[in-house]
Parts: sequence; structure tokens; C-alpha cells
Amino acid sequence: MSNTLIPCCPPLILQHLSPIDAEQLASMFRVLGDPSRLQLLSLITAQPSGAACVCELIEPLGLSQPTVSHHLKVLFDAGFLTKERRGTWMYYRVVPQTLQALYSTLQPPAVGAEAVVIR
Repeated sequence: MSNTLIPCCPPLILQHLSPIDAEQLASMFRVLGDPSRLQLLSLITAQPSGAACVCELIEPLGLSQPTVSHHLKVLFDAGFLTKERRGTWMYYRVVPQTLQALYSTLQPPAVGAEAVVIR
């Protein structure tokens, strides 16, 4: 998966997912299926500047630098993070639009909206 933000999938409740949309959505949720990656998103978002470098994330997670870097790469490749080089350090930020795209696929329909029923 690339880090190019592609509007994801139609809301699950309102429309049948195509095989391509289902695969894209499943890939994104697989990335979030790791507790360390969820913690990373939380830690980065909680930074006062909204950005964090690997050096700030190692101790809170209790993981090695290579492991944290691997998780950050996976999140970046999936479009959940952006990165910016500052000297020798890479700083990461959460991409809110990616999280919003996932949220919107799971959002229940408005009251009165009809769901598509597939039989």
C-alpha cells in the first residue's frame, strides 16, 4: 500500500463493498491491528507539536529503535503518517484524513437513511 491518500471505501452499512474496496479497507485495518502501531499513533498525536521522532517513541513503547522504525515505516507506507527530516532525525505526523476515511466507512447511516440489503 502506498502512502498516497486514496478516498477509501463507501460506508459499509449503505453500500456493498467491491472486492477492491474490501481489500484496501482490510489492508488498512491490518496495519492498525498491531497494538504497538496504535500506541504510536496515539503517542504522536499527543505530542504538543503533533510530531515526534523515533528517539521520543522508543522509551514509552519499550521497544528497540529498529522495531519502532519498522512500525513507523508500515504506518507511513499505509498513509497514516507523514515524515519530515530535521537534521539526522525523521519526525512523523499523523494524517487525520486517513483516519477520517476509515471512520467514514464505519459511520452508521443517518436516521432515516436506507441501507442496501444484499440477498
